[in-house]
Amino acid sequence: MTSPLQRLIVASLSCTLLVVAGATIADEPTPVASIQLPGAPGFGADLQSRLRAAWAAQAAGHRAHIEHVNADGSPRYINRLIFSSSPYLQQHALNPVNWYAWGDEAFAAATRENKPIFLSIGYSTCHWCHVMERECFENEVIARLLNQHFIAIKVDREERPDIDNVYVEAVQHMTGGAGWPLTVFLTPDRQPFYGGTYFPPDDRYGQPGLPKLLTTLADAWTTKHEQVLQASADLMRSLQQPTTAAAASLNVDTLRIAYEQMARGFDATNGGFGHAPKFPQAHMLQFLLRYWQRSHEAHALDMVEATLDHMARGGIHDQLGGGFHRYSTDATWTVPHYEKMLYDQAINVRAYLEAYQATGAARDAEVARDVFGYVLRDLAAPEGGFYTAEDADSDGAEGRFYVWSRADVVAAIGNDAGPLIADFYGLTGNEAPAGKSGPLSIPVPAAEFAAQHGMTADAFQTTLRAARQTLLAARARRARPLRDEKIITAWNGLMISSLAYGSTVLGEPQYAVAAARAADFILSHVQRNGRLLRSFRNAPSATPGYLDDYAFLMLGLTDLYAATFDVRWLREADRLGRDMLRLFADPANGSLRYGAGDAEHLIAGSDETDDAALPAAQSVAALVLLRLGRLTMNDAFESRGRALLTSGSPDVAKAPTAHTEMLMALDFALGPTKEIVVAGAPDADGTRALLAAVRRRYLPRSVIALHAPNDGAIEALVPFLKQQTMINDQPTVYVCEHYVCKLPTNDPGKVETLLADAKPAA
Repeated sequence: MTSPLQRLIVASLSCTLLVVAGATIADEPTPVASIQLPGAPGFGADLQSRLRAAWAAQAAGHRAHIEHVNADGSPRYINRLIFSSSPYLQQHALNPVNWYAWGDEAFAAATRENKPIFLSIGYSTCHWCHVMERECFENEVIARLLNQHFIAIKVDREERPDIDNVYVEAVQHMTGGAGWPLTVFLTPDRQPFYGGTYFPPDDRYGQPGLPKLLTTLADAWTTKHEQVLQASADLMRSLQQPTTAAAASLNVDTLRIAYEQMARGFDATNGGFGHAPKFPQAHMLQFLLRYWQRSHEAHALDMVEATLDHMARGGIHDQLGGGFHRYSTDATWTVPHYEKMLYDQAINVRAYLEAYQATGAARDAEVARDVFGYVLRDLAAPEGGFYTAEDADSDGAEGRFYVWSRADVVAAIGNDAGPLIADFYGLTGNEAPAGKSGPLSIPVPAAEFAAQHGMTADAFQTTLRAARQTLLAARARRARPLRDEKIITAWNGLMISSLAYGSTVLGEPQYAVAAARAADFILSHVQRNGRLLRSFRNAPSATPGYLDDYAFLMLGLTDLYAATFDVRWLREADRLGRDMLRLFADPANGSLRYGAGDAEHLIAGSDETDDAALPAAQSVAALVLLRLGRLTMNDAFESRGRALLTSGSPDVAKAPTAHTEMLMALDFALGPTKEIVVAGAPDADGTRALLAAVRRRYLPRSVIALHAPNDGAIEALVPFLKQQTMINDQPTVYVCEHYVCKLPTNDPGKVETLLADAKPAA
């Protein structure tokens, strides 16, 4: 949608830089020595200590040089963001821009001074956010323009995803695309009238320089004010227009159509879907595994295995330290965008675990352990819970921590094995001359590479393991990227889910222990009066949890119950499910709002049904309600899960591949589902043998419970279990379908037979 005003602005931007009528660039940014912030205790001890902490973080953190330093080495400027707990906002606390955090103070100032709002949204590990800060927000000329003619607001999209969702959609309406840093110009009543993403300090990349844009929009606000308000009103009507599409029929054909669309978009050469840049899209892979299990369609599994293989061998996978970078800038997974997000680790590792359970491929188990090793080493908070992310930048450059030249590798390992290891990691003489650095990747699988070099696979693996440790130790001496130490409830829910599932699939109890510590931390420290909060950093945030915080944590808790059979986790999931339906219900259409009914009222709804980097909260809620309802015999949960399928059906039918998480909920709802009960003492050898027999199989449409003797707590939550007891005083397994059970058995060997019909016909 392009308004007349927007077309006029675009035309103005192609001309010479405008001069704002009657104004000069004279408003100075606020120097530290004279700062007086509203509500702040002058320049007292609290401000001094926070200033020192922010200065230390700036000096050691996300950029190699610091602008605007006084003679004594102290920072020249400070703004209100010094009081924020957000690492992203604190990164901007020493800018010469007079930033506000989102809140009434900023909007009151805009109204009082009759200024438009410059809204900048990003996150702490965003590379292009850092670029725009260095180029624009540290630029004193640009800062003066912003301070004189706008009220500048910073938002951390990870702490306020509701705000981000609304204004991302607004920019998409205006420009056809959006990303971060997100740049939006608003009226004082929060309504957008112009926007984009990254703007450089001068005209480049086909973008106008930010100074030109600021002066053009400031002039429009003064001389074309009615047109600005009209453009804003037109956009608001578009954003607030209700959708009235009729419910569509979702069935097995919907799953087939999604599979066929994915097959057409599959990159048979490199794995994955589409072209550069290429994202892992692991929820697509999880859907394809379910479709293969349901339909026996071999190509669905082939697409999964090829994609997982290319990802594992690509530069997107940190070959030394483990874990996955955000995405690949090319089609071959070779050169990544280097930030590492907690949610990517959780979603990607889940795909590898499911593939391993489905196929038994050792490579998938190895990659899963590698990802968990990275998370538990580098993202685990000492008190429990998991940190948000690691930056793409260090020493002022993207990827510097991760890249190597051939000469670097040889120097670290030595002349004997160094050239061999450099070749293995793709740093060959032709592709990476001595002076050129790049990420490590594995162009040729290890066994094939060993054979090409006349080595046995075992001998090469011994050499490779030693080389990796040497390179990892050498890399540890480099400046590390900044780590964002927020603990976000939703993202922790995803990691709890994957760790718990991994503990059962890989037979690694320590993963369930780590998941339980994280769950305990969230439930103990990131709630207030029983209400989930969004995040924790040194203290709980003031922001109430969103739909994804509830749904993702419920997913984690149900998987944690299935891994440990500790009834506490199931009880908490049940409580959160009831709270979620009460807090987020949208009676108008049977769906769930992204923000709770008592949340801050924004200019438009922020509800999303399509998957992006994260699966849609609505879709995860549907799946977890269906699973939890089936396990606990709670018809209300199941019916609400099916209602979410109905409310989302128009979007799913229109674009099934954009809703693969909802397709997984649909797959579960279509069934047949299995209720599996193991009756027996948890520590009995027979119980363990039966559980191992069940866990070896890939059963995406199943729920599992343990009924220990005289366990009244689980019987209270799952009444069905009262009838499922041990036979002949021996641990016993029951395989049921909609609570109708086959003949039980004490024999682990017969479990395979009981589960043999778990593959439904398409």
